[in-house]
Amino acid sequence: MSCSIVCSQNFIDCNKITKMKQYLILLFFPFILEVSAQGEIGKVNQTLNKEKIKSHIAFIASDEMRGRDTGSPELDKAADYIVESFKNYGIQPVPGATRGYYQEVPMRKIAPPVTANLILGESNLNYKKDLFFIRSHNLNNKFKFIYLNYGNEEDYKENVKGKIILCKTGNGKADRSQSIEEISSLKRKIALQKGAAGIIEIFDDSDISWNQYKNYFNRKQILFDNDRGSEPIIHAWVKMKKSEIELYEQKKYKNIISISIQGALDKPFITYNVVGMQEGSDPELKDEFIIYSAHYDHIGVGRPDAKNDSIYNGARDNAVGTVTVLAAAENLAKYPTKRSALFILFTGEEKGLMGSRYYTNNPLLPLNKMVYCFNSDNGGYNNTSLATIIGLNRTTAGSMIIEACNAFGLDAIDDPAAEQGLFDRSDNVNFARKGIPAPTFSLGFTAFDEEIMKYYHQPGDSPESLDYVYLEKFFKAYVLSARLIGNSLTTPKWVEGDKYFPASEVLYHKEE
Repeated sequence: MSCSIVCSQNFIDCNKITKMKQYLILLFFPFILEVSAQGEIGKVNQTLNKEKIKSHIAFIASDEMRGRDTGSPELDKAADYIVESFKNYGIQPVPGATRGYYQEVPMRKIAPPVTANLILGESNLNYKKDLFFIRSHNLNNKFKFIYLNYGNEEDYKENVKGKIILCKTGNGKADRSQSIEEISSLKRKIALQKGAAGIIEIFDDSDISWNQYKNYFNRKQILFDNDRGSEPIIHAWVKMKKSEIELYEQKKYKNIISISIQGALDKPFITYNVVGMQEGSDPELKDEFIIYSAHYDHIGVGRPDAKNDSIYNGARDNAVGTVTVLAAAENLAKYPTKRSALFILFTGEEKGLMGSRYYTNNPLLPLNKMVYCFNSDNGGYNNTSLATIIGLNRTTAGSMIIEACNAFGLDAIDDPAAEQGLFDRSDNVNFARKGIPAPTFSLGFTAFDEEIMKYYHQPGDSPESLDYVYLEKFFKAYVLSARLIGNSLTTPKWVEGDKYFPASEVLYHKEE
C-alpha cells in the first residue's frame, strides 16, 4: 500500500507509524547496544580464565623451551604446540601452508671465519683489517679471478664459471638509490646464477665508512635464504687504495687468488610462521579478514644474570602475546564473528621482524582481503590498570578497543613513549607498510622505566613473575576487542592523514 494501512478497521497514517518506529528505536537503542555488549562479554568469559592463561604461558616460557631462539628445536616445539591448540579449538588450516598450518620461512645462520687469509695477485690482505666476509665456507684453494667493473649484469661478457668475480662496491649510479646491502646481495645473486665460485668487492679506502660496513657484515647473523637450494659461494669485501684499483681497471694484474678460510658457518634452515583461520558468520562480511598476530620467538640462551640464570624465557616478550592470539582463536572458533579471522604467530621477530616481513611479501591469502591487523607484542608492564595500544588513535577501531578495555576495568592509552618509535619496531609495521591498519595491543606501561627494563630481554622474564589477575583482564579486553571489531558493520580503516593511509588507498582500491 502506498499511503495507509488497515488496522482494526481504522486507517492509520504510514508517516505516523514510521515516526513511532524511529522514536522506539532511538528510545531503546542504548539498551540494545548494552544487551549486545553484555552478550559479547559473556562469550568472552565462556572461553577464557586465569588458569588456562597460566597453563599456556607456563609451557611456552618454560626453561625447557630455552628461550625459543629462531632456528632452535625449541621454537619448532612451540610451533607444534600452537598448531595442536589450533586443531583442538577447531581452527581451520590455510590453503598453501605446509600441513595446513605451517608457513615455511627459509633462513640461514651465518658466522664469519675464525681465521682467514686471502692473497689477491701479489697483495696479501689482512683479515678483519683490510678484508671481511659477508658469506663464506671453510676451504683452502686457488682460483682464477676476473675483474668486472661493478659486477652488474651488463658487465658479464664472458664465461665466469668456477672463477672469482672481482668488482668495485656499489653499482656505479650517482643516485645510489639502493642501499649498499641490497646492491651487494644482488651482485652475489648474479654471480651465483652465472656459476662463479665467489665474488670479491673492492672498497675505496678513502671512504671513511669502511669500519661501519665491516662491523655490520662481519658478524653472526640470521638471514633470509634467498639462495635456497644453492651451494654457498664466497663473498668478501677488500679495502684498497685508488691506485691499486686502477691497476685492475687497466687489466694490469696477475689473475690468481688464493683463499684459506677456517671456522666459518653458512647453514640453511627452515623456521615457521604458524597460521590458521576461522570463517566469518556473515555471508558478505566474511570476505573481510581481521588478522590476529604476535611473535612466538625470543632470544634464547645468553649471558647469565646475578642468579646464574642464562635462559631468557620471554614470558612477557612474547609468550603473553602468543597466548593472547591463542585466546582469540579459541573464542572465535566457538563464537565466530561476522568477519573472518586469520591467526598468525611469527618467527624471527627478534632477528629483525623477519617472519612478518616474509609473510607480507609471501601472503597465503590476498592482502587486500585483510582489513585490519590486531597485533600483540610486549616488553613488560608497570601499571596494571592500563592496556597500552601502540597506534590506538591511528585507526577508526580505537573506540571499540577502548570500550573493550573499560568492560574489564582497564583504561586504554596510546603510545606513551613516542621517542622509542615502538609502532615501527614490531611486526605490525610490515602490515602497515602494505596499507593494512595495524596497531599493537600491549601490557600497560607509561614509560620505559626501571620496572620495564628489569624484565625486558632479561632471564628474569619468567612465568612466575607475572600478575595473572591482571593478565586475565588484559586477555579478555583483547578478545572482546576482537569480537567488536570483527562484528562491526563498519570496516576499520586508518584515520585519514596517517602516514600509512596512502598505502591503504592503493591496497584496497586496486583491481582484483
